[in-house]
Amino acid sequence: MQTEFRPEQLQNPDFERSNEILRACVHCGFCTATCPTYQVLGDELDSPRGRIYLIKDMLENERVPDEKTVKHIDRCLSCLACMTTCPSGVHYMHLVDHARTYIEENYQRPWQDRALRWVLARILPYPARFRLALLGAKIGRPFKGLMPDKRLRAMLDMAPATIPPVSRNDDPQVFPAEGARRMRVALMTGCAQKALDTDINDATIRLLTRLGAEVVIARGMGCCGALTHHMGKTDEAHGTAARNIRAWCGEMDGDGLDAIAINTSGCGTTVKDYGHMFRTEPLAADAARVSAIARDVSEVLAELMNEPPTQTAQEARDGIAGIDAAPGHGVFAPPQATRGGAFRVAYHAACSLQHGQQIKTHPKALLKQAGFEVVEPADSHLCCGSAGTYNLMQPEISGQLKTRKVRTLEAKSPDIIAAGNIGCMMQIGSGTEIPVVHTVELLDWATGGPKPAKLMETL
Repeated sequence: MQTEFRPEQLQNPDFERSNEILRACVHCGFCTATCPTYQVLGDELDSPRGRIYLIKDMLENERVPDEKTVKHIDRCLSCLACMTTCPSGVHYMHLVDHARTYIEENYQRPWQDRALRWVLARILPYPARFRLALLGAKIGRPFKGLMPDKRLRAMLDMAPATIPPVSRNDDPQVFPAEGARRMRVALMTGCAQKALDTDINDATIRLLTRLGAEVVIARGMGCCGALTHHMGKTDEAHGTAARNIRAWCGEMDGDGLDAIAINTSGCGTTVKDYGHMFRTEPLAADAARVSAIARDVSEVLAELMNEPPTQTAQEARDGIAGIDAAPGHGVFAPPQATRGGAFRVAYHAACSLQHGQQIKTHPKALLKQAGFEVVEPADSHLCCGSAGTYNLMQPEISGQLKTRKVRTLEAKSPDIIAAGNIGCMMQIGSGTEIPVVHTVELLDWATGGPKPAKLMETL
């Protein structure tokens, strides 16, 4: 794509990066085939190619964003399926991030939008505040019909039936490895996840330590910054991200870290991009160090479990999986379904994992190795509609995507649905009676941990 940025514009690192990305686009349209919003709305401007044209025009001319441009960019899920599909390697993520920052700095949103975005940015990244908000939502849910804004009604629907008690495992501390220490990892405990589902971090800690990892909950760590980053609130996003960088670098410079394990894939995509986000700031070197060792929890588990790529589930059950025979490791003892045979698990691939981080095989291979029967839904590349705060900001489009995703998952007649991202779990769980659990909860169960609480009443 030909661009016409002025030399003085290209002195700005963000404009320079956007220019590189735009020039890589060849207008082929392959991205339209895998874009969820284009699939639902059928509007070229709601496809990556259409949004690229809008962004190019806005940035080149440095014009005040108009309502039309903002609407179509706001409708983007940032699912990044377009990046997986693109044959030219167009890095759409960095382009749309720049566009959102530009809009935030140059566009005056209606006051209702400004108020809602302000509230979300000051509640969701803070677990204590979020817990209070969830309690308020539970109290207010019977009156949601009186809410004039459908986005407020979506916020009330978000509250789970039960708000779990605070887990003290999320406090700063060190969990020693069982048996010989094979690895030292820092676990990112997240923000919203600590309020919505404390079982995930608890299961992750049990599983990692059982497999020989020393697990560190670093003091000073908090929200990854993704939520505000995707709103274009760059200063706020970098502020929270900087605290994480300092906390983890403190551990790296102290007793050392082999990895930063992240069990919320939306956070993982952002942390792995810290090096780019801070490339022009004083923390650039430390941010790059953090990004270099950031790992989705499935990547860490695959290393700890020494998973050969060609190994079969039967070989795993027969005990030749290659898990070291160190104390506390053992082999899988896969739970069996009441009807006989393995539990049937429908694996939902979170967009931030399969597209944002290009991790597609580890979670499925680990579940198969654990003895579960793993199935995938049709159109597994399409988003479930959660996408951070998207289900709150764009509830109608999100609802259509949720219905589509739940239908394809249920078509596989699974006993359980597994995913690697809390947002996806909440979104899908609100549309089905099939229990939805995190992948690590099933792996923890299969290696001697407790049965996930979400399965107690149904399985």
